[in-house]
Amino acid sequence: MLKAYKYRIYPTNEQAILLAKSFGCVRWFYNYALNLTSETYKATGKGLSRNDTINLLPCLKKQYEWLTEPPSQCLQQVALDLSSAFLNFFEKRAKYPSFKKKGQKQSIRFPQGIKLDGDYLTLPKLGKVYCKVSRLPEGKLKSVTVSLTSSGEYYAACLYDDGKNKLVSSSQGKAIGVDMGIKHYAITSDGTKHGNPKYYRKYEVKLSKKQKQFSRKQKGSNNRNKARRKVAIVHAKITRCREDFLHKLSRKLVDENQVIVVENLAVRNMVKNSKLAKSISDAGWGQFCTMLNYKAEWEGKIYIEVDRFFPSSKTCSNCLHQVDNLSLDIRSWQCPKCQTTHDRDINAAINIRDEGLRLLAGGHLATASGQRVRPSKGTAFRGNVG
Repeated sequence: MLKAYKYRIYPTNEQAILLAKSFGCVRWFYNYALNLTSETYKATGKGLSRNDTINLLPCLKKQYEWLTEPPSQCLQQVALDLSSAFLNFFEKRAKYPSFKKKGQKQSIRFPQGIKLDGDYLTLPKLGKVYCKVSRLPEGKLKSVTVSLTSSGEYYAACLYDDGKNKLVSSSQGKAIGVDMGIKHYAITSDGTKHGNPKYYRKYEVKLSKKQKQFSRKQKGSNNRNKARRKVAIVHAKITRCREDFLHKLSRKLVDENQVIVVENLAVRNMVKNSKLAKSISDAGWGQFCTMLNYKAEWEGKIYIEVDRFFPSSKTCSNCLHQVDNLSLDIRSWQCPKCQTTHDRDINAAINIRDEGLRLLAGGHLATASGQRVRPSKGTAFRGNVG
């Protein structure tokens, strides 16, 4: 099983200069290969393969001597990244590959000649780089991805193969349904409501002040770059706080339950709501589901996503009677058939759990451990979003 561990690294001035050159060369070669592939496709109807992209390097290094400064492995990884980007595009998982920009997050990957020993990470041409290791995992180090954030921090993502087979999943155990919200972040089918910390709202005033200062600086000046970094630091603070909350909550749910069922939310469509877009983006529901998915895979648990059109809020969890309409401002309602009073969110979580178990028992889902299993068309009830 492959697991990635992210560490903060502290390169020296000489190492930082070499990393900056490597980031620039990798970015330039990626943009060059992307442009050439696009032009070749327009002219011939066929793009460049991965080997074609790698074979461009010898001639380019003779033409541009500065391409020889970074580790050659990093440049070769560009072909793999570009090939994956086009594959995701053709399989409709992502948009058409775009050009990399200097102001965005920079990263390079080292597939060989790497070693993590104690507090030092050994990388080709860079030598030993001080690394703040929180825990040293077991297994074989497969690759290291070094990245530079907009706030000026360096990180190393170490990919390990622990040499162990995936745990066999079993549906025997506690099952829980999770309904995501804004006032309460996650409402579970056992009646527990986890509060939403809303970290963006917490730092919104501070962020707006830094952005005002940034907008008043002259373009191209050093003061503008300093102000940009201050804005990036606030964004990084928000991101770290949110990730810490999501990691702890997802770990708690995976440890306490054998089957975790959530809704397959269309977050990209939901953020088109101008009144709720900022709160939905701040919640990070997609990232939370991703954490639940891979942590369930690690522990041999089952992770299920039910259809987003399943009317979880409008269906009575007691008698399965479905009401015609239920506006968002109604937080509790009484079933007209069995007279049961429901908390809207808890009722939705119970229905999500029951629907996931129904699909699991009916054989509609593949039950590989931790697999993000989704119902096929026609297996879930259809209706308006609750």
